[in-house]
Amino acid sequence: MNQKLRIHAEKAVYTAINEVLPEGAVRRALAGRSFPGRVYLIAVGKAASRMINAALNTVPVIPEDCIAVSKYGHFEDAEKAVRCYEAGHPVPDENSILAAGEILRVTESLREDDTVIFLLSGGGSALFEKPLLPLAELQDITKQLLACGADITEINTIRKRLSAVKGGKFAEHCFPAHVEAVILSDILGDPADMIASGPVSPDRSTFKDAVSIAEKYSLKLSDQAWECLKTETPKSLSNVNVQIVGSVRELCKAAANACRMMGYEPVYLTDLVSCEAREAGRFMASVLKSHSRDGKNLAFLAGGEPVVHLTGNGLGGRNQELALAACEGLRGVSNAAIISAGSDGTDGPTDAAGGYADGDTYDELAKAGMNLYSVLENNDAYHALKAVGNLIITGPTGTNVNDICIGLIDAE
Repeated sequence: MNQKLRIHAEKAVYTAINEVLPEGAVRRALAGRSFPGRVYLIAVGKAASRMINAALNTVPVIPEDCIAVSKYGHFEDAEKAVRCYEAGHPVPDENSILAAGEILRVTESLREDDTVIFLLSGGGSALFEKPLLPLAELQDITKQLLACGADITEINTIRKRLSAVKGGKFAEHCFPAHVEAVILSDILGDPADMIASGPVSPDRSTFKDAVSIAEKYSLKLSDQAWECLKTETPKSLSNVNVQIVGSVRELCKAAANACRMMGYEPVYLTDLVSCEAREAGRFMASVLKSHSRDGKNLAFLAGGEPVVHLTGNGLGGRNQELALAACEGLRGVSNAAIISAGSDGTDGPTDAAGGYADGDTYDELAKAGMNLYSVLENNDAYHALKAVGNLIITGPTGTNVNDICIGLIDAE
């Protein structure tokens, strides 16, 4: 393993994530604002804990109520005024319904001069749920969507129509009160109606889109689910103001600055990665190999959210699979390395944020008895990277703005 590149790669990721933590973004969105009537603070998503703490310390009034819903293990030092709920992700569970039910109860009799400050981040689709189907059926459909290779906008187009709180329906529930939405984006292009399935945003997708997606991926649905897909969602909302305050673009910029400070010339490739994770890894390896003899310290940056099409029953996530897929292309390239990580600190159903690979990783895997092709076919990147010490484990970060992939070349 190239220790210098490993140290620099991890430092770039950690520094970038630290720069896009939500506190500053929330303060900028709410500082100096006044809100008539009663104020309710509601935070949903993987960044809920940090977002609601920042809002509590910024809004100049004492809220009537403060509720935050986040993924298990993602609360850290929440203010005493906050009622915290932990729930399932990426598949909703009973606690997702319990949390949503309490939020709906608190906001069911609002007046026109009241304000709901709604702090939203990625993961909200699973964490905040009032299903229009039995929970077990919704969980099964969610798992089908996650396994079939659908991208997040396709998944959320379906989710909106199976829920009583998504696709603008929560904003309708809050009417006539004003909803001030502060959103961290975890979807490419920052479409407000798709982030966490857009509970307070007018829905630009249609029921025809939902039916087409279900047919495209041959989803197994009950008659009741098909009927839900054919219903339409709100297309206009008069009581909402939306501010998107963080995104993967900011994450990439922060990573570029971190690499520059360490002596690398940053090359910004894209913040719209949405292809198969394996293909993204192979592409990044080809870029690094092509430039490995340029005689320059270079950092190639790509952000986004690649997808994984499950073909096996192993353990892993898109960032781990991306890094692992780069191994073969990097084999023998002594001065290049790649790191890929989720900004939220979790990648798939694992405790890792992502993975690392360099020119030695392929051979290290072979020595550990791992066949790269078999591992990828079984989607078992976690155990392979763990065997060679190449998992990236940050723990929950408190933010969620997609993924960052950095390829480093050391000319020295």
